[in-house]
Order: sequence, then C-alpha cells, then structure tokens
Amino acid sequence: MSSFIDFQNEIYLAGLGGAVPELPMTAAGLEQRAREVLGAAEFAYVAGSASSERTAAANRSAFDRHRIVPRMLRGTTGPGARDLSVEVLGTKLAAPVLTAPIGVLELMHDKGEVIVADVTKELGIGTVLSTAASSTIEEVGAAAGDWWYQLYWPNDDELARSFVERAERAGAKAIVVTVDTPSLGWRPRDLELAHLPFLHGKGIANYLSDPVFRAKLPNPPEESPEAMQIAVLTWVGLFGNHTLRPADLAHLREWTDLPIAVKGIQHPDDARQVVDAGADAVIVSNHGGRQVDGAIGSLDALPAVVATIGDRADVLFDSGIRTGSDVLVALALGAKAVLYGRPWAYGLGIGGRAGARHALRLLLADFDSALGLAGCASPAELDRSLIASTR
Repeated sequence: MSSFIDFQNEIYLAGLGGAVPELPMTAAGLEQRAREVLGAAEFAYVAGSASSERTAAANRSAFDRHRIVPRMLRGTTGPGARDLSVEVLGTKLAAPVLTAPIGVLELMHDKGEVIVADVTKELGIGTVLSTAASSTIEEVGAAAGDWWYQLYWPNDDELARSFVERAERAGAKAIVVTVDTPSLGWRPRDLELAHLPFLHGKGIANYLSDPVFRAKLPNPPEESPEAMQIAVLTWVGLFGNHTLRPADLAHLREWTDLPIAVKGIQHPDDARQVVDAGADAVIVSNHGGRQVDGAIGSLDALPAVVATIGDRADVLFDSGIRTGSDVLVALALGAKAVLYGRPWAYGLGIGGRAGARHALRLLLADFDSALGLAGCASPAELDRSLIASTR
C-alpha cells in the first residue's frame, strides 16, 4: 500500500478543489467533537478516568519530559525512504500500532468492534479485542486481519479457557491478559450518571454467546427480559478475579500455544514475575488512567520495565498516545509497539467507519512524518540517543 504520509498530500490536493476535512485533524479535536455530538453517558464512559483523573493527566505530561533530538542529512524523507513495519509476538504489522482494547463499542456505533477490525485490516495494523465487547469473538475474527484477544480473566477458569479457545479458533494471534482490573476503578463521570453499561446488557456479547456461560443460566438470555436480567446478574458474579497471581499464567499456557502478553504492568518487579511465569510480552499500561488515581504515568514507568525484562520479552506501551511523536518517543524508550485508544473511539462515535479510519490515519501519517524528519528509516533505528529527557 502507499505510505501513510500520503494522507497529507491527499488532503492538500483535495483542498485545490475547495474541500477541507470534515473531521478534526487532532486527537484533541476529535475529543471535543465527540463531546458535542455523543450522548452524555456514551462520552463519559470513554473519556472518563479514575477519581480526580490525575493519572490520565500524568500520562500526557510524561511526554513533555522527553524531547526528540532530530538527526539531519540522512535521506529518510524521500518517497520510499521509510519502512514502518515491525513484527511483534510473531505478528507482522505495517506500523508498530495496535488499537487498544476498548469495551462496549456499541456506545459509539453498532458493531463497533467489527468496524475497527475491518479498518485495521485495511491499514495493515493490529487490533486487540476486549472481552467486554459488544460483538462476539467470532464476528470480529471473521472481519479482522491481525488481531489479538484481550482476556479479562473471570473468576471461573472453565469460562476463561472457553474464551481463550474460542479466540484461538477464530484466528487470534496472541492473548493479552489484562491484570489491572480485578474490579472497576472509581469513575466519577460514570457515577454521576449512574451509568454502567454492562448492567443494561451491553458489552457482554462474549459471555452471552459462550457455551460455558450459558450453561450457568436457567433460561437462554434472549428468551425474555427476565432471562436477560438473570444473565446480567450472573455476569456480575463472574467478572473480575481477585485471586489471580503470576503462577496462574501456567494454566493459560496449558490452554493455548499462542503468545501471551500481560497488560497493566507498571512496576519492574511485576514485569519480572510475569515473565518468569511464562509471559512472552509485557504491556506497560495504567488502563488509560481509569483504575488508580495518582498513579505513575505509563511513559515514566516504561524505561525501568525495559531495563528489567527487555532482553527476555517484548515490551509494548499503552496509555497516553495521542500523536505520531508520542509513538516515536515510546519506541525510542524501548517499546516494540504501542496500543492506541480513545481518539479512534471518538472517531468511531462521530463518523462510524470513516471516523475510525480517519483517526487512525492521522496517527499513522503523523508517525510516518515524525520518523523521517527525525532521521530514521524504520522503527528499528529508534533508540535513547534520539531522546533528551528532563525531570
């Protein structure tokens, strides 16, 4: 396919005919437009973070302490001069970007997960499907290119195993175990609206379609509103696993041969423990600031995790990515790829498939431009020498 930066020329050439983009050209602009057009509950669910939202702010401010030192005269800006592709956990990507697992995408658009799977397939990047999805594993697998399955490990191993086996059969290329959400964080934006979508039967499609889960129900959930309510209450009793420990990754290894990544790690000792227990990768993440208020910014946590396990396992980065230069900084600090969250969800809510595609193309074109202008022909050339860090 053409270079991602070609999006820039596409816009300028259209401008010769008087056309300007209908959608905002920044992550901040997408958020503001989403605030204007989405319902209050829908916007709050995606935008909200824990308590005072200091962790979400820390994710962004961390990037301000790391500046790029561009290198010149390296011939990295011409046509065909760059190759953004990478391989992570055996998955080949056209750029080191995957969409982060965001649940309940029906709040943004019907069949939102399927739309995102289709868009990422077109663009050649990866997508991570949330357990808390509004579309089933099988629906997304049929539409996706390279995709990973994110497991919220329930407090029932038989159900967890069923999710993992379904994902493998549907074509997932890795399993991402999210460990920072044994229970939901304190989220005032949702609390002010008394809105938890799961209690309305949203975001639990993978449970409702699972044979192990359905065997726990007295009647099929689609039979009546009362049966659905029982299914929702059953979900409440199964979501979250307070007993999960690193040693439990051995069970996951028994269930699948797929690579295993553990998401939600910020402390280097935790990274060491999960890699010792069999994880192939660690995703440095604080859940976009949605779990622990006042936690360390993910970018601030990244270097220590890379130094601890980077020679033994892949390290990926999540939480706070908004621009192409953010991607560049995270990779230069040792991440193999990044997970990108809220802006494309806003795009999905604003404009459906076109909106999600637009938001992802913004990031990819911005990264393509930043990489070349910093003097690098590929992500493999990024290292700490390109970063000036201040504290």
